[in-house]
Amino acid sequence: MNTPLNPPLHPTPTSTKLTLALMAIVPLWFIIAALGTRFGVWDWRFGLVTMTISGGPILLGILGLVALVALVLAIRARPRRKVPLAVAGIALVAVVAAFGMLASLRGKAAENPISDIATDTGNPPVFSAAVMAERAEGVSNPVNDFQTPIGQLKPYQGRVSDELAVKSIAQIITAKPDRPAPLPLGGADKAAGIAAVKAAMTAMGLTDIRADEATGTVEGVAQSFWFGFKDDVVARVGEAQIDFRSVSRVGVSDLGANTARIDDLRARTEALLGTAAR
Repeated sequence: MNTPLNPPLHPTPTSTKLTLALMAIVPLWFIIAALGTRFGVWDWRFGLVTMTISGGPILLGILGLVALVALVLAIRARPRRKVPLAVAGIALVAVVAAFGMLASLRGKAAENPISDIATDTGNPPVFSAAVMAERAEGVSNPVNDFQTPIGQLKPYQGRVSDELAVKSIAQIITAKPDRPAPLPLGGADKAAGIAAVKAAMTAMGLTDIRADEATGTVEGVAQSFWFGFKDDVVARVGEAQIDFRSVSRVGVSDLGANTARIDDLRARTEALLGTAAR
């Protein structure tokens, strides 16, 4: 029997081509949603809520369905080919992983229902008039009172459960297992504390850093890479300790970002102050 030197080529199945196309389109969709928001092509509600939270799962579902069909067809095909099987398998794993990430984000949102975190809930650090003016210029959440039940606060009305609506920001922060703590100054003086906070904010990449020696406050702005969300950060350096506060300009849940930022800023400040702060 004569064996042909060049075996016949099998065309790539249409289902595999469609799966590959969707595997390119879906991540591009999320990237466009994020960067379009960051650069002001559309507002954050369209980029995050409409495109990412609402549209993203739909696209992922379509990709998963197409990949499942491609996998079934690849298994049934004769001869069975590795490439269609691999493409369908990778796509399905990616879809499962993506839905897992979305579920994780929902869990983080439930664990972090607010977007204003401070180490002093009775007398949280306040922002300067300049920062408040900047927040007023854009579409920003109000800086709310810590003692008012969040169900009465505009950003949370109709967006939280009845059980959570009766709790204040102070109560929610106090109940957090990862609640950030103030930083004792120890043997360091107020001026050293202010200088350390400024240096720590700079190292973290915060912008618009300003210090007020009279009030002992240091302020800065943090911005996320993808969506460009801005959070305002303030540290109040007293005679005995430094208190921190981080507040998102938009959104309801911060997914734990403000708590993590305060922890990072506190640790960096403590390291710069050295043993005097311990």
